[in-house]
Amino acid sequence: TVRGKGLGGRNTEMALAFAMAIEGTSGITFLSAGTDGTDGPTDAAGAAADGKTIPKARTLGLDPKAYLDNNDSYRFFEKTGGLFKTGPTGTNVMDLQIILIE
Repeated sequence: TVRGKGLGGRNTEMALAFAMAIEGTSGITFLSAGTDGTDGPTDAAGAAADGKTIPKARTLGLDPKAYLDNNDSYRFFEKTGGLFKTGPTGTNVMDLQIILIE
């Protein structure tokens, strides 16, 4: 449910929530993206995150929970470098979630 006034879509929100859940964990990378190349009203298909995403955000002075609560996951990943941009693909099959565990 969108309650905030931020920018983002279901995939960047899922990636941010996942990043918060694995904060500080090594060896896990997560990608959530739409096959059509867009996530909500943005130019990103989604976002990628790992256990270093949240610690990096904190060193930048960002509060991940505040971004999630404001539905502002796009701007969070824009600042931390996790946006996944493909451009429009012309194919709208599904959203993909990929977890790589090393």
